[in-house]
Amino acid sequence: MSTTIDTAFIKHFQSEVHQAYQRQGSKLRATVRSKNNVTGATTVFQKVGKGTATTKNRHDPIPTMSLDHTNVECTLEDYYAGDWIDKLDELKINIDERMVVANAGAYALGRKTDELIIDALDSAGNTVGGSTGGLTKDKVLAAFEFLGGNDVPDDGDRVAVIGWKQWSDLLAIPEFANADYVGKEDLPWKGTQAKRWLGALWIPHSGLSMDGSGNRTCHWYHKSAIGHAAGAEVQTDITWHGDRAAHFVNNMMSQGACLIDPDGVATMLAAE
Repeated sequence: MSTTIDTAFIKHFQSEVHQAYQRQGSKLRATVRSKNNVTGATTVFQKVGKGTATTKNRHDPIPTMSLDHTNVECTLEDYYAGDWIDKLDELKINIDERMVVANAGAYALGRKTDELIIDALDSAGNTVGGSTGGLTKDKVLAAFEFLGGNDVPDDGDRVAVIGWKQWSDLLAIPEFANADYVGKEDLPWKGTQAKRWLGALWIPHSGLSMDGSGNRTCHWYHKSAIGHAAGAEVQTDITWHGDRAAHFVNNMMSQGACLIDPDGVATMLAAE
């Protein structure tokens, strides 16, 4: 690395990229099981089956539950988001403009993190409520019944991620948007980032998949159903290239996501 590179610039830039990723880069990472500092190209998440309580006769050994243990392997991949910064560009010395470049790299990696999680959700294949029309109360209740029927815990770790059009659909449902049903504290009108409803955190997201019929693939899931692994958190490398009179800023990470328990994911298809 050239000694002409401003060390303070590098340190600030690396810090800003990391902070931007943590602040707004990924909307879904905190909603799934997460494993950090993974060594190697793969890691394993444990899936434990249901236990059954039994009786026993006096002095007899206690029967074991014989829980079914399954290993779910998660593969990590390396991802990069880089760009050039000309030495004479004002970006080199203007902190506000430097933040724009830092945010761009962090947000690109954040979208990739969410893409990995969404791909894992899509693989569950548990579509409920039909595939025609928008996101209706009937579809929501069908997903609610699916999770309940699978004994998915109602412990505050349920999450529903839907598209923005589907968020608008829900605003037309009084039970979602009317204070008479949800109370003033849980009204969605105060902000559109998230709200709690039916025991789940509802999050609008622009990156959900579309099927061939123009339906947005929305998911209601439990945190334990999806695994996310990080071998290397977001990092930034800045190198000087004299032939270009510019620095190359490379943001990178190593991450992966996997489906742990399909029974914990209910998929709702809704027209855009």
